[in-house]
Amino acid sequence: MIEIEVQNETHQTQSRLRFAAVPRIGEGLRLREPDGIWASYDVLDVWYQKAEYGDVWIPFLHVRMTEGELTSPHPKQGLDVYGEFAPFRI
Repeated sequence: MIEIEVQNETHQTQSRLRFAAVPRIGEGLRLREPDGIWASYDVLDVWYQKAEYGDVWIPFLHVRMTEGELTSPHPKQGLDVYGEFAPFRI
Protein backbone atom coordinates (compact mmCIF):
# COMPACT_ATOMS: atom_id res chain seq x y z
CA MET A 1 0.00 0.00 0.00
CA ILE A 2 1.14 3.52 -0.84
CA GLU A 3 0.25 6.36 1.51
CA ILE A 4 -0.61 9.49 -0.51
CA GLU A 5 -1.34 13.04 0.62
CA VAL A 6 -4.60 14.12 -1.07
CA GLN A 7 -5.30 17.84 -1.36
CA ASN A 8 -8.99 18.45 -2.01
CA GLU A 9 -9.63 21.69 -3.90
CA THR A 10 -13.41 21.48 -3.47
CA HIS A 11 -13.37 21.42 0.35
CA GLN A 12 -9.90 22.94 0.87
CA THR A 13 -8.78 19.96 2.97
CA GLN A 14 -5.78 17.65 3.13
CA SER A 15 -5.81 13.99 4.10
CA ARG A 16 -3.55 10.95 3.87
CA LEU A 17 -5.07 7.91 2.17
CA ARG A 18 -3.69 4.51 1.19
CA PHE A 19 -3.82 3.33 -2.41
CA ALA A 20 -2.68 0.15 -4.18
CA ALA A 21 -1.35 2.30 -7.06
CA VAL A 22 -0.81 6.01 -7.61
CA PRO A 23 -3.73 7.42 -9.66
CA ARG A 24 -2.84 9.31 -12.84
CA ILE A 25 -3.91 12.77 -13.94
CA GLY A 26 -7.44 12.65 -15.36
CA GLU A 27 -8.47 9.49 -13.51
CA GLY A 28 -11.46 9.51 -11.22
CA LEU A 29 -11.60 8.64 -7.52
CA ARG A 30 -14.44 7.96 -5.10
CA LEU A 31 -13.87 9.83 -1.84
CA ARG A 32 -16.09 10.24 1.20
CA GLU A 33 -17.56 13.70 1.69
CA PRO A 34 -17.56 15.41 5.12
CA ASP A 35 -21.26 14.46 5.43
CA GLY A 36 -20.42 10.75 4.89
CA ILE A 37 -21.73 10.46 1.31
CA TRP A 38 -19.38 9.11 -1.40
CA ALA A 39 -18.64 11.43 -4.34
CA SER A 40 -16.58 11.34 -7.55
CA TYR A 41 -13.39 13.38 -7.82
CA ASP A 42 -11.02 14.05 -10.73
CA VAL A 43 -7.23 13.95 -10.28
CA LEU A 44 -5.89 17.34 -11.41
CA ASP A 45 -2.21 16.94 -10.56
CA VAL A 46 0.24 14.33 -9.25
CA TRP A 47 3.67 15.20 -7.92
CA TYR A 48 6.37 13.72 -5.70
CA GLN A 49 8.39 15.32 -2.92
CA LYS A 50 11.46 13.89 -1.25
CA ALA A 51 10.81 12.79 2.34
CA GLU A 52 12.80 14.14 5.26
CA TYR A 53 14.18 10.65 5.86
CA GLY A 54 16.24 8.48 3.50
CA ASP A 55 15.93 8.39 -0.27
CA VAL A 56 12.12 8.15 -0.35
CA TRP A 57 9.73 10.12 -2.58
CA ILE A 58 6.19 10.79 -1.31
CA PRO A 59 3.33 11.14 -3.86
CA PHE A 60 0.79 13.97 -3.61
CA LEU A 61 -2.58 14.28 -5.39
CA HIS A 62 -4.57 17.41 -6.13
CA VAL A 63 -8.27 16.56 -6.66
CA ARG A 64 -11.51 18.40 -7.43
CA MET A 65 -15.10 17.16 -7.38
CA THR A 66 -16.36 15.92 -10.74
CA GLU A 67 -18.51 18.50 -12.53
CA GLY A 68 -21.62 16.28 -12.48
CA GLU A 69 -21.33 15.87 -8.71
CA LEU A 70 -21.29 19.64 -8.23
CA THR A 71 -24.53 20.16 -10.16
CA SER A 72 -26.53 17.24 -8.69
CA PRO A 73 -27.89 17.51 -5.15
CA HIS A 74 -26.75 14.90 -2.64
CA PRO A 75 -29.41 12.34 -1.83
CA LYS A 76 -30.21 12.28 1.88
CA GLN A 77 -28.21 9.66 3.76
CA GLY A 78 -27.20 7.81 0.57
CA LEU A 79 -30.75 7.10 -0.62
CA ASP A 80 -32.15 7.92 -4.03
CA VAL A 81 -35.66 9.30 -4.72
CA TYR A 82 -37.16 5.79 -4.40
CA GLY A 83 -35.57 5.12 -1.01
CA GLU A 84 -33.04 2.71 -2.52
CA PHE A 85 -29.35 2.81 -1.58
CA ALA A 86 -27.45 4.83 -4.22
CA PRO A 87 -23.65 4.40 -3.88
CA PHE A 88 -22.88 5.98 -7.30
CA ARG A 89 -24.63 9.01 -8.73
CA ILE A 90 -22.71 9.48 -11.99
